[in-house]
Amino acid sequence: MWSGQPEGSVAARVLDALAARGETLATAESLTGGLLAARITDVPGASGSFVGGVVSYATRVKVAVLGVPDELVAQHGVVSEQCAIAMAHGVRDRLQATWGLATTGVAGPDPQEGRAVGTVWVALADRAGATARLLDLPGDRAAIRQSTCDAVLGLLEEHLQAPKSR
Repeated sequence: MWSGQPEGSVAARVLDALAARGETLATAESLTGGLLAARITDVPGASGSFVGGVVSYATRVKVAVLGVPDELVAQHGVVSEQCAIAMAHGVRDRLQATWGLATTGVAGPDPQEGRAVGTVWVALADRAGATARLLDLPGDRAAIRQSTCDAVLGLLEEHLQAPKSR
């Protein structure tokens, strides 16, 4: 169905699984700056499951648009499990999608909030809850951003393949 994407791409597999389940996806991106949405929309027919995304590069956008609480940012920072989960829930709720994916972290060139370059949190949320994963990614800025997209799409793929327990 999604033959325009390279053979076996995780984005194409995720979109196939979402379409088969009649489910939708929204993205909340920080360090990936829209790259995740671009990877998804590179797949012909992505509009069947992908509803949209929010690039929340600035903290104030995470708070104002995605509903990440100011208190959460003050206590944990934006490079945190808590922020990633709040972003995933926020985009899912605001865009009325089955699934919300989020990326937040440090792509470089400098550390942020005392966290090293390559420190990344990815998260997914559905109506039953959320899951986040901490990544420690090597490479330059471009490699970190690409690896983040692979990781968050892989996280969703794992959940879509798991027996329905959530």
